[in-house]
Amino acid sequence: MFVRFLRESKIAAALLLILRLYLGYKWLTSGWGKITGGGFNASGFLQGAVTNASGENPTVQPWWGSFLEAVAIPNANLFTYLVMWGEVLVGIALILGIFTTFAALMGAIMNFAFLFSGTVSVNPQMLLWTIFILVAGYNAGRFGLDRYIFPFFRQRFSRNEDPIGQI
Repeated sequence: MFVRFLRESKIAAALLLILRLYLGYKWLTSGWGKITGGGFNASGFLQGAVTNASGENPTVQPWWGSFLEAVAIPNANLFTYLVMWGEVLVGIALILGIFTTFAALMGAIMNFAFLFSGTVSVNPQMLLWTIFILVAGYNAGRFGLDRYIFPFFRQRFSRNEDPIGQI
């Protein structure tokens, strides 16, 4: 019943708009601060997460620490770029309501990566709110650009033709 409300109600769409704007603002300001601050480098964060994957009371799971050590740290410049621009793009997409579900999914993936790496901050709260957007699907972007983009894509890329009749 609640899922149906999230997916179909205009009231839910309006509430999700507020939620989208909040999350979009958080993502956008976080990413923009990293881009314009000039001092963001993911390697320090990644090294700290790997350090926290060992010891008497690790706060990072060892499997995640191994992944960071083998994949992320050698490619720290790429991950720095992905985090900065990923946060900005997710923020813009959520604010505008364009490809809302995809943007929320990418935000959730980033939040999971941050949480796996031992960061708490606002990430659990943002992840929880993002789940509502993901469950709502199209309705989360009803009051946004998704309202115009999805009908365009449906019309442009739908398969209304009879493939058997073309043979």
